[in-house]
This record gives sequence, C-alpha cells and structure tokens, in this order.
Amino acid sequence: MATRPFWETKTLSEMTAREWESLCDGCGLCCLIRFEEEETGAITPTWVACALFDDAKCRCNNYAKRHRFVPDCVKLTPGNIASLPWMPLSCAYRRLHEGKPLPAWHPLVTGDPESVHAAGVSVRGQTTSEDMLDEPDDALAYSAPELLADRSDLPVAAPRSRATGRRLL
Repeated sequence: MATRPFWETKTLSEMTAREWESLCDGCGLCCLIRFEEEETGAITPTWVACALFDDAKCRCNNYAKRHRFVPDCVKLTPGNIASLPWMPLSCAYRRLHEGKPLPAWHPLVTGDPESVHAAGVSVRGQTTSEDMLDEPDDALAYSAPELLADRSDLPVAAPRSRATGRRLL
C-alpha cells in the first residue's frame, strides 16, 4: 500500500520545520506589496515586490534574516494563517488550512521546483522592486487586481527540454 504524502496526513501544526518550509511553492505572490482598505478590508495587490525579493529567482534574498531588514514581513505559522486574508488563494498554507488539496502544479506534487513557474502561477520576472519607488504609495500605480484570482486550477505545463528549451510531449 502506497504511503500518502505528509501534507495529506498531517495538520499544519503537526508538520516538522522542514515539511512546513517545503509547502512554499516559490510563487512569490506573498512577497508583493498590497494595500488594505481600512473601511472595507478590500485588498489591492500590486506588481511591486519587497526590497528583499529576487525577481529572477522568485525568492527572498535574505530569508533567514528578513525580519531584521523588513520588520513588518509576516512570519507564517499554523496559528496565523486564518487571520491573513491577503494570502493568495493558491497558497499551499492557506489551501491546507482550508482543507483543500495542493494544486496539481505544486512542486511537492510534480517533483519539479519549476512547475509553479511553468504553470504561469509565479510572479518571476514580472515585478518591480519597492526600492524603485519614490514613495510607498507609488506602488498603487502598479495595481494588479488580476492577482486576486485563484490560480490553483491552472494546468501543469509540459516540461521543457533542458537542452533545447522546447516543451516535451
């Protein structure tokens, strides 16, 4: 009998630190600057990324020490997922908290860390650094309401040949 993967058998709070960190698909959506309307709670995402975000790698440049440089960077925990309505609908942490499965393109499902990018879910190569702005509110000029859509159901793209870059069928 095949063993089910840890994300199907454990709650978020039962996961080891390594398992917890592996849930991150590397999409970069949570690293984008967003605004929350105080009266309505409406979220406005932007294409502007945190100063520590590496747009080419789609990862934080200093993940271990990010809170030292970006004090308001949110540390995700099993206890705070429910209180973060701005988390992407496709986020594995959010989906598992809500009792939903991981998307088919998730690297833990495909075994390929590039699958999140190939599926068109990630923001790799599409962001502007907040360091490029004169004022924080200038990020609103890069408003991205399309990022509120759930990207969970995007299809898994066919893998590419490492030699030619062409899609393998």
